[in-house]
Amino acid sequence: MYRVAGHTFAISGRVELFEQMDNLEPFACEGGEPLFSLMEDSGEVPEYTEVFRQEESWPRIICGHAVSGNDVFEFRGRTNSKGCLVCSKDYREGRIIMTSRISKTVLNNSLMMMFTLATAGKGTLLFHAAVVSQEGKGYLFLGTSGTGKSTHAQLWLEHIEGTELVNDDNPVVRDGVVYGSPWSGKTPCYRNVSVPIGGIVMLSQAPYNKIRRLSGIEAYVDLAESVGGMPWNIRISEDLHQKMNKLASTVPMWHLECLPDEAAARLCHETIHNIR
Repeated sequence: MYRVAGHTFAISGRVELFEQMDNLEPFACEGGEPLFSLMEDSGEVPEYTEVFRQEESWPRIICGHAVSGNDVFEFRGRTNSKGCLVCSKDYREGRIIMTSRISKTVLNNSLMMMFTLATAGKGTLLFHAAVVSQEGKGYLFLGTSGTGKSTHAQLWLEHIEGTELVNDDNPVVRDGVVYGSPWSGKTPCYRNVSVPIGGIVMLSQAPYNKIRRLSGIEAYVDLAESVGGMPWNIRISEDLHQKMNKLASTVPMWHLECLPDEAAARLCHETIHNIR
């Protein structure tokens, strides 16, 4: 059993599967009713009708519906399938099918997908962001891939006293609090910690450092670019909309155009600190 952002889930499978789950160890727990369970299964990827695909992710994720009505998420490499996740209609149970050797990437992608689906309607968002904590508050740095989220977080760690890294790629936000998670991209930062959100900053590269406060609509658009979703599922899409709208209206957000330097980190910190 594991618990992330207050949500408990269970995983079952071969010993070899658990050997790939060192990132989940800080989140191990005992007791509690699981919100969802994920089971390793054997066999082939079931036939399904494609409804959406995420080409920008790696491996690529192809989403569809099986004849049974269950959702299927297939993970494909350049030439072949790496495996798939098959979810029950209520997203309480998932089967992960590995088409070859056990893949840690497929396992973690399946877990993140199940977590996102099962927590819909429970005030929870899985972000693509880097997060630091400083003086009891958490700060999320958003941006497209390659913008420099991790770099900016590192600049805070180096130059802003008392800063700690919470998560470097996939933090969880729930009811105004940001949580560490078992998913952290290239940086192995799997911390079971939480801190109230102090602010959210959208980053973009520039030959100068400039920061400005975002309006509600601007904030919502930036949040939407950093939160995964299922555009074909009306219920989940509406839930995401409500959660992002609430976050955009209650948490201060900024846009930081910046260089990858100390001055950018200090400008960001001083601006945020002045409104607290």
